[in-house]
Amino acid sequence: MSRSVERTSWSAKLTGLAWKPFREWVIVIVIALLAAFGIRATLVQTYFIPSESMSPTLQVGDRLMVYKLAYNLGSVDRGDLVVFNRPPALENSEMKDFVKRVIALPGESVSSENGVLLLNGEPLAEPYLNMGVLTEDFPEVSIPKDHVFVMGDNRPNSRDSRSFGPIHEDLLVGEVFLRLWPFSAFGRP
Repeated sequence: MSRSVERTSWSAKLTGLAWKPFREWVIVIVIALLAAFGIRATLVQTYFIPSESMSPTLQVGDRLMVYKLAYNLGSVDRGDLVVFNRPPALENSEMKDFVKRVIALPGESVSSENGVLLLNGEPLAEPYLNMGVLTEDFPEVSIPKDHVFVMGDNRPNSRDSRSFGPIHEDLLVGEVFLRLWPFSAFGRP
């Protein structure tokens, strides 16, 4: 009788040993997936550029890495490339997220006269635009508290704050900090 007990005990140990590596791998994979989802939800996320509105800075098909904590830990700066959620004025748009450049900050005013973008009445230097690109004239807009005015770099082909107004900072998802694709343009846009 004692041999039977020993065999059962020995058999159970072998079965337990066979499953141990499998259980360990399952645990490692589950932890890795939870970490990846946690990072994506709170720290960084990738985005795809579907239109030419940010050309020449960003091209159709570019893949970007966005730092989602940028505006929780710091402030928005003029010139930042930002991803933001669909503004209320575009509620019927199929697009959920947009990428544009911050042009004006709370308390500032922005307008365009004779194709020149004016910030607080003074021409704004825009080295990111293609040579000869003009901004369609629009009347002065005062930027309210907790809002920013955003525009695409491809001014003739961009739906931006000129059409939907300044956006609330709560809509900001994060700051574009890295272009992942194409590899030939890898780096900070």
